Amino acid sequence: MRQLHHPLLSPSLGTQRQITSLHFGQAANGRKAYIQSSLHADELPGMLTAHKLRGLLEAAEACGEVPGEVVLVPVCNPIGLDQSLMHHQLGRFELLTMENFNRNYPDFFNLVKDRIAPQLTPDAETNKGIVRAAMHAVLQEQAVTTELESMRRVLMTLSCDADVVLDLHCDFEAILHMYVEEPMLPLMEPLARLLGAQTLLWARGSGPSISFDEALSGPWWRLRDHFADQAPIPLGCASTTVELRSQTDVSDALATQDAQGIIGYLRHAGVLAGPAPALPEALCAPTPLAGTESLHAPHPGVVDFVANVGERVAANQLLARIVDPLTPRETEIRSSIDGIVYARHNLRWATTGMEVCRVAGDTPIRFGNLLSP
Repeated sequence: MRQLHHPLLSPSLGTQRQITSLHFGQAANGRKAYIQSSLHADELPGMLTAHKLRGLLEAAEACGEVPGEVVLVPVCNPIGLDQSLMHHQLGRFELLTMENFNRNYPDFFNLVKDRIAPQLTPDAETNKGIVRAAMHAVLQEQAVTTELESMRRVLMTLSCDADVVLDLHCDFEAILHMYVEEPMLPLMEPLARLLGAQTLLWARGSGPSISFDEALSGPWWRLRDHFADQAPIPLGCASTTVELRSQTDVSDALATQDAQGIIGYLRHAGVLAGPAPALPEALCAPTPLAGTESLHAPHPGVVDFVANVGERVAANQLLARIVDPLTPRETEIRSSIDGIVYARHNLRWATTGMEVCRVAGDTPIRFGNLLSP
């Protein structure tokens, strides 16, 4: 294993943060996987899973089972990790800019399509290398003026030439679920089975504020479609956001289970050598991200949940009540669709407009920007 340190642009005098990456195997010898945890720095299950992965990857490397390279970044957001107020970690948004740490990544499709057009060949594998070289080039050419921008560039530089990218997150209270771009579903369904995902949400581009995983998988299917009549472009990177249940689901048992599932997937994907485990039955069918319903509190009050995460609900079923303790008012929150409650808030006091819970259904009901802020 090699350990590398990547300094970030310093935002102030006397301080500087860095990102540490762990490298197993050799990049030039085979397929590459990139795994990072806690891009939203208050989402900690992935960090413990990454700790378990490190030991498993060291063992695989010692046995000669890493023919290519696996890059592991256990703490990919040192900025958010350092944002604590009164012992409460504020890891979703950067306090300086109020930007979501998982938004505004490069639009590689528009950045590289004209650059690569005259270089493309009739060979898909050659074109994969041309696209990856162009991605690296535009990353280095773009100006970096803030610490957050420098963090994004480090993470993109480490991952943009990977065949497989896993971005480990969690939700407030949730079942294990995944976000995948639709063209990558066949490549990611084995991971969903091995992790026991209960919801697998797909989109074909979820909106203008590009998330980390879509910045890496999106360019490939878009370039493939754009150059369909001119040159073959392979799906060079399959990426996903893996939501490892709830913020409090941080335990040795779960981290070990999830790490073993990821190792099994890397064997299925050809990143690691050795026998791949049998795939268990899928616990869910893929459903559209546009089919999710987000339910919000119409007024302030105490949240009294009736439906639990993982519960299948029917249209008009009661999910929660918002109780105003100063009046007799109790407002019911009901689902308008059939589906599964895959996430809910961990707060029990709602401000007006707060998202209370989310239900995943089979039929698209939303359009436009599908991502939360």
